[in-house]
Amino acid sequence: MSDPLLLAAFALAAAVSLGASWRLVVSLERVGARLGLSEALLGLLAALAADAPEITSAVTALARHDQHVGAGVVIGSNVFNLAALLGLSSLIAGRIALHRRVLELSGALALWISTAALLLIVGVLSAAAALAAVLAGLLPYVWILAVRHERLAALPIPAAWSRWLIAAVGEEELELEAAIHARRGGPRDALVAVAAVAVVIAASVEMEHSGTQLGDRWGISSIVVGALVLAVVTSLPNAVAAVYLAMRDRGAAVLSTSLNSNALNILAGLLIPTTALGAGAPSGQTTYVAACALAMTVLALSCAYLQRGLRRSAGAVIIGAYLAFVCALVLGA
Repeated sequence: MSDPLLLAAFALAAAVSLGASWRLVVSLERVGARLGLSEALLGLLAALAADAPEITSAVTALARHDQHVGAGVVIGSNVFNLAALLGLSSLIAGRIALHRRVLELSGALALWISTAALLLIVGVLSAAAALAAVLAGLLPYVWILAVRHERLAALPIPAAWSRWLIAAVGEEELELEAAIHARRGGPRDALVAVAAVAVVIAASVEMEHSGTQLGDRWGISSIVVGALVLAVVTSLPNAVAAVYLAMRDRGAAVLSTSLNSNALNILAGLLIPTTALGAGAPSGQTTYVAACALAMTVLALSCAYLQRGLRRSAGAVIIGAYLAFVCALVLGA
């Protein structure tokens, strides 16, 4: 296939994949509302659906034992998410206000998962051990989001801790309730969601295949194709949604979209497939990307915690850090 045809195939596959993932988000939110899921859990479900293109692209590459593209898509998407969803949103909106309890709850999990991913990439943890470590943090978090506040109050922990958990979840749900407009769905929405999954998978496989072929022909390294090109393209819908939420002063929803998306990327796009297929040998390039993802997470959360949100100055710093990451990756590739 000629270069123009490959480029057209890549662009068409990207458009179809992203469009189908948007349809998947809407359908799953409606199905979740029908099942009576909490607003926080609906947000998590929406993040998973929005991540479908990058997760599918990553799994496709890992199945071909191309760790540079596979790990690059997932972890590169996480770095871009922090820059676009938090940095760009705060730059455009002027300020994203955040509650410290929400930051502490979701930020602790984000740091835990980013650290586990880095330890996997450098070979300190096996894929199975990294997966177990992430699930040990993620499953209690999901349970906390899913249960009623009365059950949190009844936990066998100090009363001050249960009050803190209830307040943190409540603050996040308050903003997500206004950010998520999901009517109660029915069987039709479930069928649409299944069809959308199939379309996302097919289109994302083609996007990864044509993008990798173009990279080979044009002399672009696989780590740049994965961590920059595919990562950015597959993350654009999340970035647009985050800017929209930031303009409506929904800071907790922006943070939730960013950190939940990153957590699910690592789980479904990296840890589960590498546990099944093998992690591959460590490399300097993938280690650099994973280390930058952790460093960017620390930077964004630190700025947000100190300022009780993110101002334009912090957004500029986060975007500057991402541009430095891009320059170093391209020059070192």
